[in-house]
Amino acid sequence: MAYRLDFQSLAGYAPVLAKGLGVTVELIAVGAVAGVAIGIAAAWARTEGPRWLRPLVTAYVELIRNTPFLIQLFFIFFGLPALGVQLAEMQAACLAMAVNLGAYSAEIIRAGIAATPRGQYEAGASLAMTRMEVFRHIILKPALSRIWPALSSQIVIVMLGSAVCSQIAAEDLSFAANFIQSRNFRAFEVYIVATAIYLLLAIVLRQVLRLLGRHLFGRTAR
Repeated sequence: MAYRLDFQSLAGYAPVLAKGLGVTVELIAVGAVAGVAIGIAAAWARTEGPRWLRPLVTAYVELIRNTPFLIQLFFIFFGLPALGVQLAEMQAACLAMAVNLGAYSAEIIRAGIAATPRGQYEAGASLAMTRMEVFRHIILKPALSRIWPALSSQIVIVMLGSAVCSQIAAEDLSFAANFIQSRNFRAFEVYIVATAIYLLLAIVLRQVLRLLGRHLFGRTAR
């Protein structure tokens, strides 16, 4: 007997999908802002920071980049309570995404900083600016403009990776899809819709980041 698609069976679950989409958007918004902030701080530490701090930041970057995101998520949600740190599902998911994106964005941003001509450092020093002032006002913005497309792609990748946050019962889009198919047993239709929503979300996020890059850096960020 041929399988018959029945998307109408999902109509009653539209609020569940909408809630899951909202949670996914919240996760990526918090995770992206916090992750890029961590990445900037880590990139500064590895290029301009004190020598004692560099090995610690390098260890963090290598640890996160060479372990699965799911294991990092489980460690934060299931492991940290053993140390007395209890986090709710959304808190753990946001923290895991921020820590993960921070490590990857640190290397991307560091590449942008490394491409900065040494003359810009010397120009800042000639104006009696401190190293932190040179970094903030002269180095960081041009560096970000160079690597913005790569950083935007990494943010989209982390957004797609947020689907595993349903494994700790964070009620994101993948959690909603799993919930619906467990109720109506129409897994094929449910995951087609979820896939389409993730695809649309990725396209919209990429466009938003592109427009943000143009606003922040002008036509140098594409």
